[in-house]
Amino acid sequence: MNSDQPRKGSSLLPMIIIGTLFFIFGFVTWLNGILIPYFKISCELSDFEATFVAFAFYISYTIMALPASWVLQRTGFHRGMTVGLLIMAVGTLMFIPAAYCRAYWMFLSGLFVMGAGLALLQTASNPYITIIGPRESAAKRISIMGICNKLAGAIAPLILAYYILQDGDSFVQSLLGLDDTARSAALDGLAHRVIGPYLVMTGILVLLGVFVRYTPLPDVDLEQDSDPLAAAANEKTSILQFPQLILGAIALFFYVGAEVVAGDTIIRYGISQGIEIANAKAFTSYTLAAMIVGYLLGIVLIPKVISQRLALQVSAILGLLFTFAVIFTDGSTSILFLALMGLANALVWPAIWPLAIHDLGKFIKTGSALLIMAIAGGAILPLVWGKLSDVYSPQLAYVVLIPSYIIIFYYSVWGYKLRSWK
Repeated sequence: MNSDQPRKGSSLLPMIIIGTLFFIFGFVTWLNGILIPYFKISCELSDFEATFVAFAFYISYTIMALPASWVLQRTGFHRGMTVGLLIMAVGTLMFIPAAYCRAYWMFLSGLFVMGAGLALLQTASNPYITIIGPRESAAKRISIMGICNKLAGAIAPLILAYYILQDGDSFVQSLLGLDDTARSAALDGLAHRVIGPYLVMTGILVLLGVFVRYTPLPDVDLEQDSDPLAAAANEKTSILQFPQLILGAIALFFYVGAEVVAGDTIIRYGISQGIEIANAKAFTSYTLAAMIVGYLLGIVLIPKVISQRLALQVSAILGLLFTFAVIFTDGSTSILFLALMGLANALVWPAIWPLAIHDLGKFIKTGSALLIMAIAGGAILPLVWGKLSDVYSPQLAYVVLIPSYIIIFYYSVWGYKLRSWK
């Protein structure tokens, strides 16, 4: 039975609600770009140690994605979203005692809990938005969600930077002439600056959780699939029997890693290129603005002008070209190409999701959880960048992006077609 028409007719309200959630996702997620240099200063860290901000946040997706799928099966979509938002609120609240103690491990614990709440929300929302309308326009709907996400992400670092690093350059200079006691007191004061913003975020997340719980949202059967090949999927016995899904998860792992490296390290990279903190603190917003441009292109062009698969191929090629430009140019030019990585990255997630979960039938919930687990790439690749940055240079460290885009290109040309490992 073709269910595209009723889905299409009832998609506006859930898209508004899910769009609001994606705005929250983006606001919380892309604060990491300013938190990395902030913790590097306040907790006196190396580049490698500072990138554990990304690790703690994104590794929770891998650990919590399958439990999140289990929770959603028991709570349902509505209550599950509320639970996810409240878990995120616990994570933001943990920043308060962490700030008073200036304990990096406590900050990381709060980030992990926030990521756990997001894993629950994303495990439900991504497949929901994918199948709520026609499959061929799924990338367009996810692109709309992406605009909500990255618009919030472009705003969030600027807001937080205003409260915690508006005097970053002068603060760093002032530390040079202080003795150990005065230096510790100054760093304690810097750590306390996150208390106000994170208290506000906690309140917003709690209120949003209550709002979502009592907002009507149509039920969608995540297991239904209008494609005849879904019947064959129901005869399979393991999620590992779907090459398009497994290879899609691998591609997403490297994509998310590349996206996080580009967005979360650009401020630190700009500082290493001699840019003052006062200017560099806006660089993550530039990367996300480039992603918004990419999403808008996706909404206009997909599927009328180009297919989801072609958009994925173009994205991979642009990613490779921009990576080489970052490595082999210097100063503001190199930073500009790193910001443009947002344009290359924008349509990768929207294009891979519908290709990877196509024909999964009854396995779609577990398959969606597996794709969410691939967000662990955002935990691992920044650590690799951080280690390479400490050993060699921040600029050369971007070589980690090259294999990422090669793998994405492989999936866009061959990997998505496979329906058997034979």
